Amino acid sequence: MNATHPLMGSSVLVAGATGGLGRAIGAELARRGAVLTLVSRSAERLGELDLHGARAALDLRSPEACAAAVTTAVGHCGRLDVVINAVGVVAFGALDDLSIDTMEELFLTNTFVPIMLARAALPVLQPGGALVNISGVIAEMNLPGMAAYGASKAAVRSFDQALAREARRRNVRVLDARPPHTETGLAEHPLAGTAPRMPAGLAPAHVATVICDALESGASDLPSTAFTT
Repeated sequence: MNATHPLMGSSVLVAGATGGLGRAIGAELARRGAVLTLVSRSAERLGELDLHGARAALDLRSPEACAAAVTTAVGHCGRLDVVINAVGVVAFGALDDLSIDTMEELFLTNTFVPIMLARAALPVLQPGGALVNISGVIAEMNLPGMAAYGASKAAVRSFDQALAREARRRNVRVLDARPPHTETGLAEHPLAGTAPRMPAGLAPAHVATVICDALESGASDLPSTAFTT
């Protein structure tokens, strides 16, 4: 990364680029001069993004798709400096109200995608690069009615804590971001159940700014308090 403008010219892969938070992250990265590779399951929604960059319509719930995303980024820019995973799904309801299929989808998307994408990216991430996963505030304290969802996110936080030590040998930083509730629209489209009444969340643009600031400052962790102070 450029020492003066750390994200200027950096090759950044944004997974989940068409989601509420992914869009905001992509916009903030573009404002800082990053070279983007944008990944989403929907080719149509990728086409609607008002951002410059390579686009890849991929379902990252397979290791082959994760490898293809990384290959696209390297092919676009000749290298890969940063991976930001903004992929996620949510489900609400008591545990005995959730189907096994719903629980499997929570863990496949929220837990296994970050693991598989990290596995694909680590061998090619440039020294001094970074990998960002968004586990969220629920990874700090789980809540009734969200137990399975919270567990899938807590697993990401645990993964990031250990991966950070492994990746250090490659001079790659792993950043676990745990923003409080954010108005991404995700809660309006759950896999199951209905979202409980929640106070107004953070603006996605604010969360994106905090994450990009952390990338540029060299931060090694982003607890929920980092987004509200």
